[in-house]
Amino acid sequence: MYETSVRVRFGETDALGHVNNTSYFIYLEDARVQFFEKLGYSMDSNNWQFILASTKCDFVGQAYFNQRLRTTTSVSKIGTKSFTLEHSIIDEKTENIIATANAVIVYFNFETQKSEAIPETLRESLESHFCKV
Repeated sequence: MYETSVRVRFGETDALGHVNNTSYFIYLEDARVQFFEKLGYSMDSNNWQFILASTKCDFVGQAYFNQRLRTTTSVSKIGTKSFTLEHSIIDEKTENIIATANAVIVYFNFETQKSEAIPETLRESLESHFCKV
C-alpha cells in the first residue's frame, strides 16, 4: 500500500467549514500521480500513458482546515488494458476514515488514441501493490 499526506488548506473548505467535496478528488489525483512516479512512470505530459476512465468517492466523515490527511493507494484489479486503484483518506490524528474511493485507469497511447495492453513491467509493479478488497 502506498501512502501520501496533505494538510488541508483554507481554500479547500466551503461555507460550512468542512473540506469541499471537489477537494477530495484533488487529493486523490495527487495520490495517483505520486503512485505512478513511485512505479517509475514519468508524469511529463509529453509522455503520458494513463487516462482516468472512472472515479468514485464515498464521503464517510468530515475534514476541516489544517487537518492532516493520509491517502492510501492500493491496486484491487488488474485487467488486460486497465487497472483499478482503491483509496482511503484517513485523519492522521484519529485514524478515522474520512473517505473511500476508487479509480479505473486505462493504459493509453495518445498517438494512436487507443488503449493498449498493460506492459509486463507495469503489471509486475501493480501486482506488488495488489490488495484484495
